[in-house]
Amino acid sequence: MMSFACFPSFHLRRLQAGAAAAAALLLLGACSALPERPQRPVTYDFGPGVITAPAAAGKPLPALALAEVEPSGLLEGSTAVLYRLAYADAQKLQPYAQARWSTPAAQLVRQRLRETLGQRRAVFSAGESAALMRTNGTLPRILRVDLEEFSQIFDSPGSSAGVVRLRVTLLDSTPEGDRLLGQRLVVVQRPAASADAAGGVRALAQAADAAAQEIEDWLEKNGY
Repeated sequence: MMSFACFPSFHLRRLQAGAAAAAALLLLGACSALPERPQRPVTYDFGPGVITAPAAAGKPLPALALAEVEPSGLLEGSTAVLYRLAYADAQKLQPYAQARWSTPAAQLVRQRLRETLGQRRAVFSAGESAALMRTNGTLPRILRVDLEEFSQIFDSPGSSAGVVRLRVTLLDSTPEGDRLLGQRLVVVQRPAASADAAGGVRALAQAADAAAQEIEDWLEKNGY
């Protein structure tokens, strides 16, 4: 049997180069056979909100105790970005596979509502001890909000809007118990710039901002 020592050096180099090329091909084949890493969902929120202190506008309004926003249905505890195909099945809520809210929608809505209301009044959490403090001899009124709809609704494959529906209840806290002062249904929609999750979340953020401002205007108009 002939050993490698009997081969001329150039033959040996050719054999070594061929073996290296074959090994590289095997390695590339093995790498291509590996499963791709799953794509991580994109996380969204409502943006930074107010980044500069607003100028004072009129006298301060009465303090409020803002309860936790109560979500309904699939919105409860979920961070999914939801949409409806109204042109196909308006009763079916569906989640985007590659999009998520940073926190459940009810918490995002409450945060933006508190920012808006807090520009001209003190806003406490209902569960905080500060919410029970007396302001000018009275307990702060309690604002309760139910989040009934928070989804991107498509009326056609290329046209959609972010829709927010809130049921707002204002209560007067008295030693005898809570007394109803008023209730309002707030429905706001804003068109989505694109027929995808990115367009939907921007439209929902704009709708939530407008809803918060509508609630503030309603409270102020009625002297609350």
